[in-house]
Amino acid sequence: MSDPALSSSGERRKRDFLTPLAITAVSLILTFFHLYTAGVSMLTAWIQRDIHLVLILIIVFLALPARRGGERNRATILDWVLIALAMASGSYIVVNYQDIVQRLGAPNTSDIVFGIIMIGLILEATRRATGWVLVIIAGTFLLYNFIGPYIPGLLGHKGYSVSRVVSQMYLTTEGIFGVPLGVSASYIFLFIFLTSMLEKLGMGDFLLKLAMALMGRFAGGPAKTAVLASGFMGSISGSAVANVVGTGTFTIPLMKRNGYQPHFAGAVEACASSGGQLMPPIMGAAAFIIAEFLGIPYINVVVAAIIPALLYYLCVLFGVHFEACRLGLTGLPREQLPNAWKVLREGGHFLIPLVVLVYFLAVLQYTPVRSGFYAIIAMFIVSFFNKETRINWSRFKEGAVAAAQNTCTVALACAAAGLVIGSINITGAGLKISSFIVALSAGTLWLALLMTAVVALIMGMGLPTTAAYIVTGTMAAPALIKLGVLPLAAHLFVFYFAIISAITPPVALAAYAAAGIAKDDPMRIGFTACKIGLAAFIVPFMFAYEPTLIAEGDFWHIAWAVLTAVIGVMALAGSTIGFVVRAASVPERAMLLAGSLMTLYPGIYTDIIGLILIALALGANIIKGKKLVGKVSAQSFIP
Repeated sequence: MSDPALSSSGERRKRDFLTPLAITAVSLILTFFHLYTAGVSMLTAWIQRDIHLVLILIIVFLALPARRGGERNRATILDWVLIALAMASGSYIVVNYQDIVQRLGAPNTSDIVFGIIMIGLILEATRRATGWVLVIIAGTFLLYNFIGPYIPGLLGHKGYSVSRVVSQMYLTTEGIFGVPLGVSASYIFLFIFLTSMLEKLGMGDFLLKLAMALMGRFAGGPAKTAVLASGFMGSISGSAVANVVGTGTFTIPLMKRNGYQPHFAGAVEACASSGGQLMPPIMGAAAFIIAEFLGIPYINVVVAAIIPALLYYLCVLFGVHFEACRLGLTGLPREQLPNAWKVLREGGHFLIPLVVLVYFLAVLQYTPVRSGFYAIIAMFIVSFFNKETRINWSRFKEGAVAAAQNTCTVALACAAAGLVIGSINITGAGLKISSFIVALSAGTLWLALLMTAVVALIMGMGLPTTAAYIVTGTMAAPALIKLGVLPLAAHLFVFYFAIISAITPPVALAAYAAAGIAKDDPMRIGFTACKIGLAAFIVPFMFAYEPTLIAEGDFWHIAWAVLTAVIGVMALAGSTIGFVVRAASVPERAMLLAGSLMTLYPGIYTDIIGLILIALALGANIIKGKKLVGKVSAQSFIP
């Protein structure tokens, strides 16, 4: 009789070998599936989304433990059972596709059984990948389908049977397999694969060196390097926390050595990393869903996001500059900085895939699927420009696994959000909630915007950005549109607040990630990050009222709005830091703040009043600090 201990040990070794191998195999299948459907032939929408979801479920059950404290990448017997169920419920749709379509939504017993299994699997996988919050929200909306008759007032409804609800969620493209999962299944994976491969090839190191070469010699150079590098990385990675960990490991200690306080260094990194999802060309996954919801080309979302994103980063840059001047910090010596031309020669080819992406999206107006596919081809070609970055089988496998695992959170957030959207569609809750917001705000736009912002921030504190945007946008954006906000502005408004929840206490995930590196209090870092990135809380209100800031209007109006807004964010940064040419007095800070708000709101009269207030504040600051002008000038942006 064999020794149980040896048997257990042998089984563990077998699992240790089998699970990583299975993860790699499924990740490669997922990668080749998406490359084929993007470059050769896209499948029917429902089939495409179904296969995508099943492969994601398999990876989650293989890689993520069922309970906290369990080991990653070690599947248990329960996990294999769940994988078998996922394959069965997914295969059921593929095998019976024609029959289901011909029955025109009249479900049979098998449809209901497999539908319930799929819903349960999605909730469990979402719990593993994102935590309980989204599961509770999706579960609440599912329950709402059945308890409508017991709810009084506006939110009550007649109630629906299990068969009707499961049919909506599982057998149509209005539930689980709706627009959010469709975006994930068609092109979000392609962009994540592109960025994952570029990171594996060394693009992160290239962008960090480039930012250091460009900004390191200026006053507070390490902080400006952090802003630039994290903005670069965030625009292609779409993950605030991953960006903080990736670039902050280098930039935060460098900022501390340069003289910045630990909490300020952590806040700068958290701000810069979170804003990456606002920065074109790739932005966060939710930006693609905005385009699908509104039925507009993705490039329209990119164009609309450019000005607000630049204002956000300019506000952060002015903030770190004024803080550097306040502390008397200088840049790094030239001998400690990389040479910009050398950096570009060695890694400039990394930028070619992004140029190809923008060219196909903006110039040729190709779809994101086709544009992403051509950018991936360009990435494969340019990797051979340098022998250190050539793609081999090992790097390809690593990139495929990284892309698959990075897609899991987004895909499951989309699938779970589909349960919410499906419930809203069945019960008509969207229209009811929209009417409720309009009624509660008494038709006052600023109050409706404030309510929406608070809800988006709360949702974003516990949910991935994509899910926070989908849930809040589905309910609140129609109310804003009803009150006169342009549809794109309304959805971008929700998108912005879902993103900056990463730096908003008490659950500021980016601040917590930065705190571990900066060795300081995460709440202090979070509040400082809100101060540095204050423009992100103000600009969305401005473009909701006046869409010039999202490039709606003629060239001269947009150019004037941008010019005055840049002056406004400079004044806003000076007001929050309390320093411009010298330490600003309370009246000066008040005038700077009031002037910044006036100039950020597009309009000739508000701009004139704002510019006058800013000029008065700057004049008073300069007159009182003439003796410091020469000293401060030496620490300006000009080396």
